[in-house]
Amino acid sequence: MSTQAIGIFDSGIGGTSIFRELHGYMPHENTIYLADSKNAPYGSKSEAEIIKLSIKNTELLLEKNCKLIVVACNTATTNAIKYLRTTYNVPFIGIEPAIKPAALRTKTNVIGILATKGTLSSALFHNTSDLFSNGIKVIEQVGEGIVQLIEAGQTNSDEMKTLLETYMKPMIEADIDYLVLGCTHYPYLIPMLLEILPKHIKIIDSGIAVAKQTKAILEQHELLNNRTNIPKNIFYSNGNVNILRSILNEEFDVEYLDF
Repeated sequence: MSTQAIGIFDSGIGGTSIFRELHGYMPHENTIYLADSKNAPYGSKSEAEIIKLSIKNTELLLEKNCKLIVVACNTATTNAIKYLRTTYNVPFIGIEPAIKPAALRTKTNVIGILATKGTLSSALFHNTSDLFSNGIKVIEQVGEGIVQLIEAGQTNSDEMKTLLETYMKPMIEADIDYLVLGCTHYPYLIPMLLEILPKHIKIIDSGIAVAKQTKAILEQHELLNNRTNIPKNIFYSNGNVNILRSILNEEFDVEYLDF
């Protein structure tokens, strides 16, 4: 059982930022990654659509005998993980914006959150935000257009820089000292964000926290792979496989799969 793969799915290539944290933290675990680029972005879809897509991805990973599933998408987590956990008999790990550490560390009492519409409008996000942001001003910004540019291989484009400058301006003016990235695509923007943001503003994402939680749940269920073998890391995309290959720096094999 312990040598079975960890399943990971996202609305495209963004969840590879989570895969990298998982792989770095548990280098011997086998993984299967689904990039549902054909249906990206999830952030603009209805809750019912997001749940339907999450079911499709989950069932494909279960067909491939995954022992645990990481929902490497903030929008899918905030809209569908409750349904998934009550429907399927495997552990699920979700991704939520790291509001708690930002709210605990802020000195200006103002933090910014860049996320998709689907995440920011979800009940789970609002519950988390209300729980940890008491007395803290939260500047929310929908990252409209960002996922589409990343999925098109335009992460470092002038269009992306213009978009980010527009989104960051009101946050900088509001005196944020922490920026929370609320989408797994967004860590790939960190180099550009560091150019745009004043030096004192720190950027937080959920990657390492997700890796630690995944390991803890695997240990709890006695599913951790203790072998020191070279792992199999399989990537499937139903979109442009070259975009996924390029973001992985061709380190891993990527296959097209129509799902």
